[in-house]
Parts: sequence; structure tokens; C-alpha cells
Amino acid sequence: MSAQIPSEAAYDRLRRRQWLAGEARADGIERRDLLRLLASAGAVAALPAGALAGAQRASAAPAPAAGPPGPAGGATPAAGPVPGIVKPLPAEWFVPRGTNAEMRFDALRGGADGGPVGRHVPVERFFVRNHTSTPLIDAADWRLRIFGAGLRGAPTAGQPVEFSLDDLRGLPSHSIGALIECAGNGRSFYASQQHRTVPGTQWTLGGIGSARWRGVRLAEVLRRAGLTADAVDVMPAGLDPEPVVNGVNLGRVRRPLPVAKALDDVLLAYEMNGEPLTPDHGAPVRVVVPGWVGIASVKWVGTVEVADRPLYSPWNTDSYRLFGPDYPPGGSAPLTTQVVKSAFELARDAVLPAGRTQHLHGRSWSGAAPVRRVEVSVDGGRRWRRAELRDEPRPGNWTRWTFDWRPERPGPYELRARATDRRGNTQPEVSLFNREGYLFDAVVVHPVTVG
Repeated sequence: MSAQIPSEAAYDRLRRRQWLAGEARADGIERRDLLRLLASAGAVAALPAGALAGAQRASAAPAPAAGPPGPAGGATPAAGPVPGIVKPLPAEWFVPRGTNAEMRFDALRGGADGGPVGRHVPVERFFVRNHTSTPLIDAADWRLRIFGAGLRGAPTAGQPVEFSLDDLRGLPSHSIGALIECAGNGRSFYASQQHRTVPGTQWTLGGIGSARWRGVRLAEVLRRAGLTADAVDVMPAGLDPEPVVNGVNLGRVRRPLPVAKALDDVLLAYEMNGEPLTPDHGAPVRVVVPGWVGIASVKWVGTVEVADRPLYSPWNTDSYRLFGPDYPPGGSAPLTTQVVKSAFELARDAVLPAGRTQHLHGRSWSGAAPVRRVEVSVDGGRRWRRAELRDEPRPGNWTRWTFDWRPERPGPYELRARATDRRGNTQPEVSLFNREGYLFDAVVVHPVTVG
């Protein structure tokens, strides 16, 4: 199939029209609950007259056959510094944030052997983003179940196509270096820099990590499962415990991909940095969607629905869209590509000696294209100079850089770094506000003191 990936706006307009016409399905959540979630997000106000009545009528119609259940999530892991996370979270590497663990960016300057962390973050130091808790899944019993009307014979057969872990390992393997980044990475800076408080996990810039992922292309598995030209959306679902928000059980974490993206560069990964996946990072198999917001890279994947009509889930309706005064009343298109960002590998409020050259280190990245240049300011943004790139910029990954600075006068300083990618996207001074605090891309102020 050679379909082109539509623009976010065009894809969203098409999906919304189809949903209102009764041609799209919000899988795994009652339509009345979806409408309530949309109303809380401000999206219902944007629906045309009669749409709600039509949607409510549609909710009375027989529901499509449910997909096959996935295997049980397994035993609840023992409580640690963050309940629900299995691996140790030493304070020198992580900052606990609710059900999550943020990576300390300054710790990248000192690896387990005392040296700096390379382009890929070791598994034990990789950040953790959980909606609930990490499941423990027996790899020997695990099956990936692929089903839906976008497969040959699916409307009558009704039986999923199953793959074991050994089945996947027997298919042609593929490796990629790619970032996983939470859509809310940098969210705390909406408050600290722009004085706009937003809910959600208050990440600084450590809700991100790069790894070498190995697995099988999702396209290969879909082809073997019998993908047809009628396929429209592909929706992986995880096996972690189901989140409950405002009394609504949202079901398994799941988020649809347009079929063109699913056939492009999406990976079903079973290895991370040369080793089998660990529980916190999606074992036995996870989805990796290079360049897109982290919610698309579903962990602990157990099912994949291939639909001949568009699909919605709570993770592309109420969540992971942009709502606010600068967006349409119904919100933006569902989030896909990540924005450009930069971070120093240096503690905030670090104390540096005067009269000595400081070798500043950092990383910059963009989901849209490889980084083209990085500039650093040591005087609060009045003057900028080029940093030296230490990596060959690659799509879907970050680029490390260095900058030499010799401060002569003691006192407070504001360091800033900004990146530009090969599509011309440059970090702005101010990030466009949205009420959920997603996609913060502004230049981050990094205070230090020279003593």
C-alpha cells in the first residue's frame, strides 16, 4: 500500500465528520461517556446542530463485536519509591512524579562507570511513564492478537490472528534508534516561565529517553495478518491496568494510528539496547512510533485492531489534543509529531567557578526533522553563539552538543539553548498556551551562579 500520510488537520477533520455521521467508532467506551469526556474538554460545543442527538441515537444501536480479550496483566509489582514501578529509582538518577519517574538530565554527565551517558540512555536510567502501574506478563503465555474488519475474512470469521513472542522473533528483525517522549515533557515551564498553571505531571525536561529498539516492523505483521486495502485505522492496545478518570473506566490504554503511519516506520519492539524489554518499558513487546508523542508508543501491547472505519479512544479525544483560547472550540487535531526542544546536562542553580572555562553539554531534538543547529546564550538571551554538534543529526533522535564558556565575573547568570531543525522549526521565546500543558517548546531558562 502506498497511501500518503495525511496532514494532522485533514486527518482530524475527516475522522470527526465520520464519527458524527456514525461511521466511526469510539472503541471500548460507551458513547455517552465519550460525549461526557468531550464535553469536559470543550469539544461538544463545537459540534454542529443535531450532532449530539445523532450520536445518542447511534449509542442505542447494537455495538460492533468486541475484540478478543488480552491476557491478564499479571501480579502487581511490589511497591517501591514510586508505587507501581518495578525497577529501582535512585535519587541521583530520578525524580518521582506521581505514577512516573523523571530522568535527571544533569545525571547524563555521569554514567554508571563515572563517564557520560551516550546517545542511548541505559535501561536502568530510562524514564518511566505509567498511566496506572507496571504489569508483570509471562512472555511464554503472551500473545499478540490482531483482529478487525480491515483484515481478509474478518467480517465473517471473527477470529483474531495470533502471534507469540517466538513467532515475532522468527520474522525479519529491524533496529532503530528512537526517542520516546511524553507529550507533557516540559509542562512545568508553563507555570515557572509563562505564569500559566496547567494540570498533569509537572515534568521539567526529563520525560524523555533515547534507546536502540529491535523488533519487527508493524507493517510486516499486518501484512501477514491479512491487511486489506479497506483498512483505515490501526489501534494497538496495552495490557496495563485500566485507568479510571472521573468515575469513567477508560479501558485499556490504546490510541489509533492512520494506516499509512502504521505501515511507515512503526516497530513492534521486543529488545531495548540489545536486551529483552524489562517490565517498566513494555515487556514483552511494545510499540515504538518514531517522532510522535509518547502515548502512541503503547507499552505491553496485547491487541491490534485493524479497522475499515476511523477509530477514536479517550487518548485522542479528551486527552492528547490542544485546547485553549488559541485553538478551535473543538480543540486541535490529535497530537502526533513532537516539537523541538533543548536541555543542558547541568543541574539547575549549579554553582560554577569564575575564571575557568566551562565545557557546557546538552542535547537537542525534534520529532519533525533532524536538528540543524543549536545556539547558546549565557546572558539571558541577548546574544547567541553556535554550539558544536557532537553527533550526526538523525531523524527521530536527539543530537548532543557542547559549548565552551569562560565566566569571569561572579554572580547569577541565565543560560539558554535553542535548536532549529532541518524543516526550519526553531524554539520560540514563548510557547503557545494550551490548557493541558502539552508540547512545551519555548527556550528554557537555566539559572546558574558563578562564584
